Amino acid sequence: MAKFVQNVENYRAESAWGAMDLVEIDGVSVKLHWTDKPYKWHENDGAEAFVVLNGEVDMHYMVDGLERVVTLGASDIFIADIGDRHVARPRGEARILVVERNGSE
Repeated sequence: MAKFVQNVENYRAESAWGAMDLVEIDGVSVKLHWTDKPYKWHENDGAEAFVVLNGEVDMHYMVDGLERVVTLGASDIFIADIGDRHVARPRGEARILVVERNGSE
């Protein structure tokens, strides 16, 4: 059955990084996250697409043992591959679409 998600800019979860499960496709989950707090440093066991829908997010990631930071705004995308160490730190509230393997953090 078709599904519509409207007014994404008004979505708010009960807690930081809470999510609305949108769809599962062949073992891959698509979720709408809301947050106003940083996540935690982590490495995914599969690739991840991180799409900022609104707000701003500082994405910290490691390259050759050095921490780098990029600021993502609405319509910006961060792709993490297997083993890429990273952490998202929003600047205020943000809504983020995350596409990743089921069970990844």
